[in-house]
Amino acid sequence: MRMLHTMLRVGNLEKSLAFYQDVLGMKLLRKHDYPEGKFSLAFIGYGDETDHTVIELTHNWDTESYDLGNAFGHIAIEVDDAYAACEAVKQKGGNVTREAGPMKHGTSVIAFVEDPDGYKIEFIQKGSGNDSVKYG
Repeated sequence: MRMLHTMLRVGNLEKSLAFYQDVLGMKLLRKHDYPEGKFSLAFIGYGDETDHTVIELTHNWDTESYDLGNAFGHIAIEVDDAYAACEAVKQKGGNVTREAGPMKHGTSVIAFVEDPDGYKIEFIQKGSGNDSVKYG
């Protein structure tokens, strides 16, 4: 078994695609419209779906926004430099909701940004503390 994707419902697919591609540097892997069902699916990520976990953006054509609720937390992305990643997001018009710095009660350098629908994305600086995930 392996994890394939995480699905997020979005109110404006073009705005969301612009954020994930232009601000976070992901690639649009595939997109398909389903006119009979009045929805579109777009799959985005940093690598091909055969080797990477990706994000599925689902746009229901008759819904402009969603109540995000309080159960979903965030998507985490490893970055080389969380401070530089936040600055790049701001330069591209993105919303940084927590500036880069050590996590509370820990040493990993983290930051949070928000996509156009309000979903949180956590940046975790690679190798920045003994409480960060070890890869490889």
